[in-house]
Amino acid sequence: MSAAYYQYQAYDAQGNVQTGQVNAESEREALKILQGKKLIPVKISRAGQDGKRGITSRRIKNSDLLDFTTGLCTLVEARVPLDKALRLLEGITESAAMRQLVITMRRDVKEGRSLAESMEARPDVFSKMYINIVRAGEEGGILHQLLPDLADFLETNAKNRQAIIAAMVYPIVLLVTGIISVFLLLAFVVPQFAIMFEDAGTEIPASAAFLLALSEGVQSYGYLVIVFVLGFIAWWKWLDQDPGRKLQKDEFLLRVPLLGALLLYKDCAVFARTLGALLVAGIPLIRALRVSREVVSNTDIAQHLEQVEDDVRSGAGLGISLEKTNRFPTLLHQLVTVGEESGRTGSILLKTAASFDTYVKNQMSSLVSALQPALILFLGIAVGGITITMLSAVFSMNAVDF
Repeated sequence: MSAAYYQYQAYDAQGNVQTGQVNAESEREALKILQGKKLIPVKISRAGQDGKRGITSRRIKNSDLLDFTTGLCTLVEARVPLDKALRLLEGITESAAMRQLVITMRRDVKEGRSLAESMEARPDVFSKMYINIVRAGEEGGILHQLLPDLADFLETNAKNRQAIIAAMVYPIVLLVTGIISVFLLLAFVVPQFAIMFEDAGTEIPASAAFLLALSEGVQSYGYLVIVFVLGFIAWWKWLDQDPGRKLQKDEFLLRVPLLGALLLYKDCAVFARTLGALLVAGIPLIRALRVSREVVSNTDIAQHLEQVEDDVRSGAGLGISLEKTNRFPTLLHQLVTVGEESGRTGSILLKTAASFDTYVKNQMSSLVSALQPALILFLGIAVGGITITMLSAVFSMNAVDF
């Protein structure tokens, strides 16, 4: 049975009325929790969705989660009791949403629940990989050993995400600037030349006539471009709503030149890093494979990983199972096979993930390096071409008049 929030009204030992919420799997368990706090409940009811949303709707950023993990790692390594560590984090956490979550987790821990069980109530914040590592640390009493690797994992993911975003900012700005510049020229500048040609009464060159017709089309139907872009975005999201359509879309993306290889290596890096972290934490291979498969974004890759999980469950080696799918990079299954033979599968997977991250970064850098001059060239040709075409038409008109 999944845990839920129960609202209560109760009397304390002094006869004062207290109200609040407890996290419990049933009303009976909520009653026991209140009695354990020396409270006499007079009303207990399950919190509605609106009440629960008031606590959990504020978005927690990845940076907030990283700060929380780093702080918890430092305190746990210093052998600070978990309840006290959460209380200290509650006081130093800057994010209001994260602070409220820490308060909730501390209350759950004081009520006897494990930290991993408390985290399971917020799957939007804590991934299954995160929860499994924390659970393994709590069960084995080695949370202080596993949290540093978990913090490094989150920090590496954050750096990779920031590197990709930073690499794409400049090309996107160039592309948007070029499109807006061309649109403004066609919508507001070129029509002014049409007035000049009409007043002169001369024949308009074919190139200028084409631009004037294009300008008229932009003025009359330019809004359709926005409609098309919004429609494409809606259609793209609609594909994700059905598993079959999403699978076809993901298969198509993997077949796109350059982009397909980047997506494959990116997801392979996520898979290898997650699986490696779980294995190093002592999670059994089958369970680790299931969790690692669920963090992969591409459904086609996830489907092949499900096949790998079935083969491993049947007794096959992980490296052989990965090779059998004929989907993953050769380096992945070769290194995994070496890791299985040497008994260091987890650490080798982490190094493989770092290698794949490096590949993605290098390919992104090469792609952006080629894309920037191409976009600048496009912008120069488009704007310069329109300007030269219209000015040439004006000069030819003046030459005829002369």
